[in-house]
Amino acid sequence: MSGRASRIPRLARVTIRLYDTATREVRDFVPLQEGKAGLYVCGLTVQSEPHVGHVRSAVNFDVLQRWLRHRGYEVTFIRNITDIDDKILTKSAEQGRPWYNLAYAMKIELDKAYAALNVAPPTYEPAATGHIPEMIVLIERLVERGHAYPAADGSGDVYFDVRSWPQYGELTHQGVDDMEPAADADPRGKRDPRDFALWKGRKDSEPETASWPSPWGPGRPGWHIECSAMAGKYLGEAFDIHGGGVDLRFPHHENEQAQSRAAGGAFASYWMHNAWITTAGEKMSKSLGNTLSIPSILERYRGAELRFYVVAAHYRSHVEFSFDALDEAAAGYRRIEAFLERAGTAEPGDLPEAFAAAMDDDLGTPAAVAVLYDTVREGNRQLAAGEDASVAAGAVAAMLDVLGVHPADPAWAGSGSSDTEERLSRAVDALVAGLLEERAQARADKDWARADAIRDRIKAAGIEVTDTPDGPTWTVS
Repeated sequence: MSGRASRIPRLARVTIRLYDTATREVRDFVPLQEGKAGLYVCGLTVQSEPHVGHVRSAVNFDVLQRWLRHRGYEVTFIRNITDIDDKILTKSAEQGRPWYNLAYAMKIELDKAYAALNVAPPTYEPAATGHIPEMIVLIERLVERGHAYPAADGSGDVYFDVRSWPQYGELTHQGVDDMEPAADADPRGKRDPRDFALWKGRKDSEPETASWPSPWGPGRPGWHIECSAMAGKYLGEAFDIHGGGVDLRFPHHENEQAQSRAAGGAFASYWMHNAWITTAGEKMSKSLGNTLSIPSILERYRGAELRFYVVAAHYRSHVEFSFDALDEAAAGYRRIEAFLERAGTAEPGDLPEAFAAAMDDDLGTPAAVAVLYDTVREGNRQLAAGEDASVAAGAVAAMLDVLGVHPADPAWAGSGSSDTEERLSRAVDALVAGLLEERAQARADKDWARADAIRDRIKAAGIEVTDTPDGPTWTVS
């Protein structure tokens, strides 16, 4: 975050309401400890370069932790890294490189993507490979309680017994008999095909470096046990919010909850899931061949513009990615920047009550962004009328701060285009915005000749103006 002192009211009785996937309803957020919030978010499996679908989750939950902090909560935010799993081993073998080299290189790329979108660092970012002892302890506890068993086929695998936990399926509201078999290990060692792997015995085809000693022989953890162990270590056996992408609800989060509660912990009080960014109606993924890497997008747009595009949509709404929509979001963001330039201030002031109400209502960023645009329009009207627009500018700056897109945030320094290009772009934005306001006033005065002359002047400069219900937009033609 920027570190500037914003005058955001911290109400004595703030009610933040969040949609809980487990109960399928919007609930008042009541933390386990007053004034504190424990948040665990499933991070990425570092197998390849991050794309825009990946970073949506990071941006959405970054907004959540920013809003919790602005509302006065002391937030402990844990976001893990999966740096060992089947996908990493497969991809590294295909590329002829050590698995740990692939994971390390992709972690560097992921950090660059987070920084480019001003995703604030979590309190801690644990890696799976650094927590094998905690995972083994958790698996042993499950075996002792009768909820897990070593495979009888000598493979060294250990499985969670889903039939031993009657509540299995409660997160996603499914019955065990309706579920597909777990596809994470050879079913021959399982009592039930739906049982999932807690520990995977090392296969001859796998590198020795991808295994650790355990009571069941050398091997590596299953995917699901990783997050349970890391969440428990840093947040305790009971914490407030568990988040991640909607595709993780099953089997990953269902399995996390089952094994954690079967081991004796309460685990998460609230479950939050962000929706996909899709292309052609399908989840953005490498298998579909429709990925859009962050570096390639940042060749065309600034990080702040891409982040603004992501936060403008509600975190639970599926977004169909298009460059037209990204163009529109970028143009809207530039209009906001131009207003702050013309107003001559970027210092955060008081946060509008309507914005705060939208954010308190399950992080309602679309309504919050609407308040932002309304405030910019009012500020531009004030400037055009020769009035003081400092209050509006302060409110705009405060809202941008909360969303993580304040143009003066040090995170944007050196990102995207060169500093000279950015200053030139802002100058053009300010000049065009001023001309458009003059044109709007001429039209209001029914001085059509003057309005047309201003439009022709703008067009002669190679700028195409389009009138929309939310006001005129412009692009370089």
